[in-house]
Amino acid sequence: MRLERKKALPRALILAVALTMTGCASGPDYHAPALPETTSGSFISQSPQVDAGSPPPADWWKLYDVPALSAIVQEALAANTDLRVALANLDRARAIYRETRGERLPSTNVTAGARHGRDQTAGGAGQAPVQWNYTGGLDISYELDLFGRVRRDIEAARGDNAAAAAAHDAAQMLVAAETTRSYVDACAYAESVDVARSSVELAQRTLDLVTRQEHAGSASRLDVERSGTALAQAEAAVPRLQAQQNAALFELAALMGRPPTQVPEPARACNKAPEVAGAIPIGDGTTMLRRRPDIRQAERQLAADTARIGVAVADLYPRVTIGASASYLRNDDLRGDRTWSFGFGPLISWTFPNMTAARSRIAQAKAQGAASLARFDGAVLMALKESEQSLSTYVGAMQQRDALVQAQNHAESAFRLAEQRYRAGSISYLDVIVAQNSLISARSQVATADQQAGSARVDVFKALGGGWQERSQD
Repeated sequence: MRLERKKALPRALILAVALTMTGCASGPDYHAPALPETTSGSFISQSPQVDAGSPPPADWWKLYDVPALSAIVQEALAANTDLRVALANLDRARAIYRETRGERLPSTNVTAGARHGRDQTAGGAGQAPVQWNYTGGLDISYELDLFGRVRRDIEAARGDNAAAAAAHDAAQMLVAAETTRSYVDACAYAESVDVARSSVELAQRTLDLVTRQEHAGSASRLDVERSGTALAQAEAAVPRLQAQQNAALFELAALMGRPPTQVPEPARACNKAPEVAGAIPIGDGTTMLRRRPDIRQAERQLAADTARIGVAVADLYPRVTIGASASYLRNDDLRGDRTWSFGFGPLISWTFPNMTAARSRIAQAKAQGAASLARFDGAVLMALKESEQSLSTYVGAMQQRDALVQAQNHAESAFRLAEQRYRAGSISYLDVIVAQNSLISARSQVATADQQAGSARVDVFKALGGGWQERSQD
């Protein structure tokens, strides 16, 4: 047994520690890759519907000015199961980082024990006295990080920690976007249900009118059957839209960590899709790339994998460990039977000359670094693509909606004129049916366009990287 004493470390150990603090780290030093120069300007997709002069706020869903939606998003950010998984992964990465930082400190090993029995070395068989033996010891060892293995290992753990934090931010961004989308979809589908029901009422009113005219002899049975067909077609659209509304509500409940039976009442009662007043803020490409958590995650993972190249390179060099130890032995039944022993010195461990495994690990680490760099470049390109696609889709959806609203206005005017002329006997009922179907179709298309525009708007905020709050790293 050994007992190490920490009182006065020899000068050699102090000198070795000083050398460690000034030693060179193995492997390449990390430098963050530069972003493409073409990202410094504005987005390609520009229109009056977007504002490139200011970036989107982190809590962009508040731009809808719907307190119920803000409360729903906050609950989702607190209870979503995917976010809980991401947070657990982040806690694990932080714990690993703290463990790795502990490699900079000396390691200790304390032992102590007592034994009661016969000491066979003190006499013949059966004659050895019964006695107590006490032992104790303490070892302290410290690795001199002459070639930066420990420092590179800490750098890698720091990068993993930051990458896990970025992954949590990305999950938070996704939850905020999908929660907002589900709420907007539920409201839009409820609005579509109301439009479909109003179309049913319109078709029913027309059928009642034609039925009365048939009884009066001014309309044919063919007109009645045509009107009945239009009514049945209008009624068929209602169940499908109600099912879509329920699906959006159930999705919203799941995102909030609730079962389907606990759909939030404000979402169930909403029957008008919320909109953002004015143009939506989008900023420029550079701020978008700096804001998106997936790019930050890829960059931090690249930093961690670059540091692991240094860890692998350090295995080509010896590991030097300074240790000091002392042990103590005492026997109470034997006078003067107390023993102290001390030891101090470096321990060198080196795999030379067989370094095949070490060089293979270096090649693996370099390949992993190259893959991480490719993933970073891919994340940048994906972000640029998604942002331009979402902006283009949103601008197109808004323009389509404006045109469909105009078509709906014309269809309403045409239907009113058709009803008036039919009552006056100047046109056939077939013309009324055509005008009615055009109006029902126009209303349905506007409702669908509202839902698509609302979803496209959420895609814009999602692609721009909004919906998370940056936090400090441990």
